[in-house]
Amino acid sequence: MKITDIKVFVCCPGRNFVTVKISTADGTYGIGDATLNGREMAVVTYLEEHITPCLIGKDAHQIEDIWNYLYKGAYWQNGAVSIAAIAAIDMALWDIKGKLANMPVYQLLGGKSRKGITVYGHANGESIEEVLQNLGTMIKDGYKAVRLQCTIPKTKGTYGTMEGKKNYYELQGNRPLPPEQEWSTSKYMNFIPELFKQAREKFGYDIALCHDVHSRLTPIEAARLCKLLEPYNLLFIEDAVTTENPEGYKVIREHTDTPLATGEKFNAIWDAKEMIQNQWIDYVRTAVTHGGGLTPLKKLADFASLYHVRMAPHGAPDLSPICLMAHMHFNLWAPNFGVQEFIGFGTPELNEVFLYDIALKEGLLYMEDKPGWGVDFNEEAAKKYPYKRSYLPVSRLEDGTLWNW
Repeated sequence: MKITDIKVFVCCPGRNFVTVKISTADGTYGIGDATLNGREMAVVTYLEEHITPCLIGKDAHQIEDIWNYLYKGAYWQNGAVSIAAIAAIDMALWDIKGKLANMPVYQLLGGKSRKGITVYGHANGESIEEVLQNLGTMIKDGYKAVRLQCTIPKTKGTYGTMEGKKNYYELQGNRPLPPEQEWSTSKYMNFIPELFKQAREKFGYDIALCHDVHSRLTPIEAARLCKLLEPYNLLFIEDAVTTENPEGYKVIREHTDTPLATGEKFNAIWDAKEMIQNQWIDYVRTAVTHGGGLTPLKKLADFASLYHVRMAPHGAPDLSPICLMAHMHFNLWAPNFGVQEFIGFGTPELNEVFLYDIALKEGLLYMEDKPGWGVDFNEEAAKKYPYKRSYLPVSRLEDGTLWNW
């Protein structure tokens, strides 16, 4: 089954997305997500100038060989730009294979390990009262797990809050240059335990709660935070410290029994290897789009399962519904799946461009059984929403020192 055409689309139905469409000689096509927030056009160039010319005429069925061809054959391996590009190609090829087999992709992996996908939503707010109000609404909506993020008093632009916006997609707009936000570790450390204390007092312990530090602490600071949060029995603390030095997680692990999650910026199994085999983490957060596609992610899941580590793929709003649907299939199959981040059902604009069908029932996300990923891309609708250059924020300490965002 020869590859005859590869097209790359960039659109902004609220946020920027990069979509790849691969067509074959018999007219079958598959789609993949190549979105890399703030570096979208770098991935587009990589796809159009360095990948597409190499794949025309190749057999679309040879997914494993094509993945290795693009990864090993480039010599300059790894890196967020190249991995996002490879991931989109890999996703599109799995979509094609599923359509040709007339089967959902999860069936090609070995079938279901569960009936539905456990998800966690986001309860954010400018105050503890607002966060708890949103948490209560999510519990009523059926969520069994929720991430809590709150603006830190007297701090501008705390990570994970909505900044007065109605939804995540509004956050993308009007950022032609990176906005700068303020960070204070001491204010944060003195405040966050109170958020979880009040959440447990009001809603009890049946709801699973988690929190994203976003790599803003040192290992010993993170260890102290995890100790302070132990009484509130969190599902996990995410990205407590940066992952460049894996042994930072060893320091945290030696001081607390709060479960740890990280890996949304991992590009390859090698990034996760040391943390997994030393059992310094409990959840791997690598996404299909940013981890190179389904082909390497299923290998990462198998490796993690040997060490009792579960998969909890990143589900940010800068990953398109194509990635979400790929995660649905991956999570249905993976025996060591833990939980999926889920930011909601999107906006009318988003759902005009990406066509898919999911439903949340009693904390579990379900989809219809369709060949391939079960998601399509409306090229004509996408033309209505042109690309807008946009960036993630930059974080600085109160004295102006550049910090992790």
